[in-house]
Amino acid sequence: MKQSSDSSQKFDWKYFLSHIAIIAIPVALQNLLSTTGSMVDTMMLGSLGEKTVGAVGLCAQFSTLIFSCYWGFVGGGMLFMSQFWGARDDDGIRRAYGMTMTFMMAVALVFTVLTLIAPEFIMRVYTNNTEIQAIGISYLKIVAWAYPMQILAMAMSALLRSVEQVRVPLYGGIAGVVTNCFFNYCFIFGNFGFPRMGAPGAAVGTVISAFVNVLIISVFALKKRLPYVLEFSRLFRWNRGFIKTYFRKCFPIMCDEIAMGIANMMINIVLGRQSSEAIAAVAVFRTLEGVVISFFSGFSNASSILVGTKVGEGSHEIAYQRAIRLVYLCSGFIGLACLGLFALHGVLFTAMGLSGISFEICTGMLLIYSAAALLRMGNWTQNDTFRAAGDPIFGTVLEIVFMFTLVIPLVYIGNFALHLPFLMVFAFCFADEPIRYILMQRHLYSGKWIKPVSVPGREALPVFQEAHHIGLKNKQTV
Repeated sequence: MKQSSDSSQKFDWKYFLSHIAIIAIPVALQNLLSTTGSMVDTMMLGSLGEKTVGAVGLCAQFSTLIFSCYWGFVGGGMLFMSQFWGARDDDGIRRAYGMTMTFMMAVALVFTVLTLIAPEFIMRVYTNNTEIQAIGISYLKIVAWAYPMQILAMAMSALLRSVEQVRVPLYGGIAGVVTNCFFNYCFIFGNFGFPRMGAPGAAVGTVISAFVNVLIISVFALKKRLPYVLEFSRLFRWNRGFIKTYFRKCFPIMCDEIAMGIANMMINIVLGRQSSEAIAAVAVFRTLEGVVISFFSGFSNASSILVGTKVGEGSHEIAYQRAIRLVYLCSGFIGLACLGLFALHGVLFTAMGLSGISFEICTGMLLIYSAAALLRMGNWTQNDTFRAAGDPIFGTVLEIVFMFTLVIPLVYIGNFALHLPFLMVFAFCFADEPIRYILMQRHLYSGKWIKPVSVPGREALPVFQEAHHIGLKNKQTV
C-alpha cells in the first residue's frame, strides 16, 4: 500500500508542469482550433447579415444543450478510466469506455431524431424572431446528421486523454477544423463549383468535418495500435456490480450537466428575446467565449488525468497537492487569455460582422465576462478535480442550487419584471461565482473529495485520511 500521505515529500514541480504541458496543451490546441473554426464560420456568415449570424448562434446554443446531456457520461467515464489507468486495470478501462460510449450514443440518437422531426419547435423555444427562426430551421435540418459522429469522436477522445494519448484527438481535431473551413467556404458562397447554400452550407461543412474527425482518430488508433479504442468485442463485458458503481458516480454528474443545460437554455431564451443587434452580439460573444473555454478545457483534462491517475494508484497526497496548484494555474492562464481577447476585440468584432450597437453590446459582454471568468473557471477546475477523484456530488449540489435559486431568478426578474439594461441582465449570469468559489476552496483544502474507485486507491485511503484528520470511512466497492 502506498504511503500517499507523506506530506513532507517535496513537490515535484518539474514533473508537474511538464505533464500539464503534455496533457493540457494538445487539448487546449484542439479546442482552440475548433473555436477558431467557429470564428471563421462566423466571419463567413457575417457577410450574409446579423440575422444569419444570430440564427446559427442560437443553433449552437441548442448544441450546447446536447453537450450538457452527454457530458455527464464523459465526466463519469473519465473518472473511472483515469483511475483505472493509474491502477493499470485494463479490463476496468474497457468496461468504463464501453458503458460511456453506449450511453453517449443513445443521447446522440435522441437529439438527432428530435432535431430532424421538430426543428421548428426548437427555434421557437430560442427566439420569437420569425426571420431568425427560418434561417435556423434550414440549418438544423442538416446539422442533425453531425451529432452522432461528434459524440462518437468525443467518447474516443475522452478515452485517449484518460490514458494519456492526447495527441491523437488533436490530429482528428485539426483535420476536422480544416475540413469544416474548406467546405463552409465552398457551400456557403458556392465556390469551386459547389452550390451556394448560405447558412445551410455551414451545416453541410459541419457534417463532413464530424465524419473526418472520427475517421482520423480511428486511422491513428489502428496505425499506432492503441489499446481499447476499437476493441468493440471486449467493451461490453459488464457485471451488475460495476453498472451500479458506474451509475452511482455518474448520476450526480449527469444531473448536474442536464440541469445546467436546462438552466442555460432558460437563460438563452432571455438572451434570444432581445433586439437583433443583441442576438448577433451574443452569437459573436459565445464564439469568443469558446477561446477562453479552450484554454480551460486543457486544464480540466489535466486535472482529471493528473489527479485521477494518482488517486487510482493510491498516491493521494500527490493528487491533493496537484489539485491545489492546478486551480490557481488555471485562473492565471484564463486571465491572460481574457486580456489577449480584449486587446484584439475590435478587429475580431469587425471581422465577424458587428458594428454600431451590436459592437458596443458585445464589448460590454466581454468586459463583464473577463472579470467573472477567473472565478468561473476556478470553480469548474475544482469541480472537475473533485469528480476525477471520485466525488461528483459536492460541486453538483452547489452549482444546481445556486443556479436555480439565485442566477435564473435574477435574470428573469431583471429582464421581464424590472426591464433592466441588457448588460446588467447578462452580468446576473455570474452572480453565484464568488459564493461558490469560497465554498469550493474550503472543500478543496479539506481533502474530503478523494474517494477512489480502484483497489489500490481504496487501500491507501485510510493513511491519507488520518494524516489530514478526515473522519471518513471508505466503504465503496467496484
